[in-house]
Amino acid sequence: MKYVVLGASAAGISGARRLRELDASAEITLISTDEHIYSRCILHHYIEGIRDLNKLQFVPADFIEANRIHWLKGEAAVKVDTVNKIVTTSTGKEVTFDKLLIATGSHVFFPPIPGLKEANNAIGFHDLDECEAIMQRAKTANNVVIMGAGLVGIDAASGLLHLGKSVTIVEMRDRMLSIQLDHKAASSYEKAFAQKGVKQLYSVGAKELILDENNAITAIKLNSDEVIPCDLLIVASGVRANVGFLEGSGIEVDRFGLVIDPLGQTSHPDVYGAGDVTGRNPIWPVAVKEGIVAASNMAGQTKEMTDFFASKSTMNFLNIPTMSLGLAQPENPEDYNIEIEEDDKGNYKKIVHKDGKIYGAILQGDLAYSGVLTQLIRNNIDVSKVKKPLFKIDYSDFFNMTENFEFTYKEH
Repeated sequence: MKYVVLGASAAGISGARRLRELDASAEITLISTDEHIYSRCILHHYIEGIRDLNKLQFVPADFIEANRIHWLKGEAAVKVDTVNKIVTTSTGKEVTFDKLLIATGSHVFFPPIPGLKEANNAIGFHDLDECEAIMQRAKTANNVVIMGAGLVGIDAASGLLHLGKSVTIVEMRDRMLSIQLDHKAASSYEKAFAQKGVKQLYSVGAKELILDENNAITAIKLNSDEVIPCDLLIVASGVRANVGFLEGSGIEVDRFGLVIDPLGQTSHPDVYGAGDVTGRNPIWPVAVKEGIVAASNMAGQTKEMTDFFASKSTMNFLNIPTMSLGLAQPENPEDYNIEIEEDDKGNYKKIVHKDGKIYGAILQGDLAYSGVLTQLIRNNIDVSKVKKPLFKIDYSDFFNMTENFEFTYKEH
């Protein structure tokens, strides 16, 4: 069996590993633009100097050799011929396959702001090359502006703190980490970054970039008409799936990215997909699991991607640990029961539930309750049957059930 895997990040590497586990005699070819296997989640540690390239790796140094993988590094897939089952690379190589795993990830989206396309000091923050470019530019930059206050933008801000530069975050939404956190949890990070000297502008966006004669940004005009100085712009305002090379292949894509089913299968029975290339749930644990699920099905072992934790995010910026899970900020909060518990030590807990089902949660500060919360969701526990305040539940409250599935409790 000839397997070809496109992409050497979380989904692709997890998929390749799984293929070798299930098929000892298979021929596995890995094609990637990356020349190293590294974790994109901790690139800010690279900027900070906390980790070198070796410490960014998430597999053993001999992973490729140990798993007998033929790696075409530094090459992109530019065409997929599903009729003849051939992948063509950017150097003109043609690689045949029996089954294909597409895990090509995503790239930074540069919005259509006047001057952005021409600017030579506007850089994304999504891969090692961009990380290196930021580090080089940051040596001489004085005013760094980060466009976007999502996870990638805050990673970038964290990595730059030690340089002593002026750092400004510009975000269209009304708070930091708006997808993951509510106003209360976000405010803890906003205050902490402000104390580190990071300026933050919310509910505002870039209207125009002011360039010098060398096409370098010198300032940014915001849609509020405020002008802020800038000599290094880090673009972290979103990503787009890498699916352009699939044009003409007949493989279905939509406005988000590659379309896959719960088995990881695309519209072609021998082509599978996993990770950020789908444009959905762009977080590391999901990419890993999707890679494993897709590879399992490619090798004939049925597995499905059915996991509530697809929307789980954990973070720890400036020593403030936080977990966001599921629907933590429902659009119509009046339709749900929302339980909140907090103290004056910075600990904050929020659970969103309805009809006995937990739909989402935020924990910040003390994450000790995350274990219980995880089990409540994983085991589909009907919390309406637990006659205790939600934040007082422990394992004994739901691991002791009567025959009719009612819960028994121990007196404390």
